[in-house]
Amino acid sequence: MTGLDMLRPHWIVLAAMLFLPAGAQADTLQPATVAQTDQASIGVAQLPAQARDTLRAIKRGGPFAYQRDGVIFKNYEHALPERRRGYYHEYTVKTPGRHNRGARRIISGAGGEYFYTADHYQTFRRIRE
Repeated sequence: MTGLDMLRPHWIVLAAMLFLPAGAQADTLQPATVAQTDQASIGVAQLPAQARDTLRAIKRGGPFAYQRDGVIFKNYEHALPERRRGYYHEYTVKTPGRHNRGARRIISGAGGEYFYTADHYQTFRRIRE
């Protein structure tokens, strides 16, 4: 076996990385999304009290504590299942001791599903009702 034969597998991998669409490369490195994993969920009773209050307000149609509550959530992070623009809306979950909106949110989907994030869209847990 020559030196070139030993390098062939490396060249194949390099060529695949260079010529696959960018999305194809990134998809293989992404962690599982909420839709792909069962353990990424949380029961209503396990939510912080403020999140339960926000969930009740969403279901009643308000009132909401913050002006931006109810705006379209655009899912730029692609952490939630892909849906048409306007499918998701976001709501602030008050954080004790914070005078601004903080990092906690509930995202509602037009299909009746809800997601909780405590870290400003880095991770999501589907709310089990």
